[in-house]
Amino acid sequence: MSAKDIIVRPIKAADANRIVKSCHYSGKVVPNSQLHFGVFLEGKCGGAMQFGPSMRKDLIRPLVAGTKWNGFIELNRMAFADWLPRNSESRAIAVAMRLIRKTYPHIDWIVSFADGTQCGDGTIYRASGFILTGIKKNTELVVNPRTGETMATMAAYHKGFASEISTWERLSGHMFRYLYFLNPGARSRLTVPVIPFSEIQRRGAGMYLGKPKRAGSDTSDTPAFQAGEGGSLPTPALHSPEI
Repeated sequence: MSAKDIIVRPIKAADANRIVKSCHYSGKVVPNSQLHFGVFLEGKCGGAMQFGPSMRKDLIRPLVAGTKWNGFIELNRMAFADWLPRNSESRAIAVAMRLIRKTYPHIDWIVSFADGTQCGDGTIYRASGFILTGIKKNTELVVNPRTGETMATMAAYHKGFASEISTWERLSGHMFRYLYFLNPGARSRLTVPVIPFSEIQRRGAGMYLGKPKRAGSDTSDTPAFQAGEGGSLPTPALHSPEI
């Protein structure tokens, strides 16, 4: 079996949530996901991709001038079981993009984030035709010393930890923002620079399967085997056009 044998089709939110909780490194779903695709091999579902509106659409929309309020969507989660064939992720993304382009022609582009503090720097996105538009050193993800849980600072504030957050450990690493253009013409309206992929290693920001990449290590865009993508805890800071 190879990645060409997989089938991608819409599934129910509850089914996608089960896959993500089981296979994504964070074990968490994004509550506002609206569009869910399952990845099947020989009738068995082993992967899921979830899309929905960005938490701060007002900050993300200006990345591409002239974008309508419903003209873009975020890839919130992508998680695959390790028994799926190699390169299933890039194959699944290609199929999902074609389905979205055909079914929702008003969507011009897609944004997603890679968590370079716990997972990876977005190898799969790069191999799938996304462009890199943001690299930001993490300032938002912290560790609750009582529980060991990773939290976004905003979530910690809302849970009543405002007086303690300044003493909590911040995760080391970077966050990455990627864009994919369903409408090629929309790329000419991009308002932020496209960052060369080589800049990831130049900044020492590379990460693969939760481990920092050594300087001078392989930086090819071959997809990481069964790596989960999509930031674990989307935060307003990650959605800033300035990252």
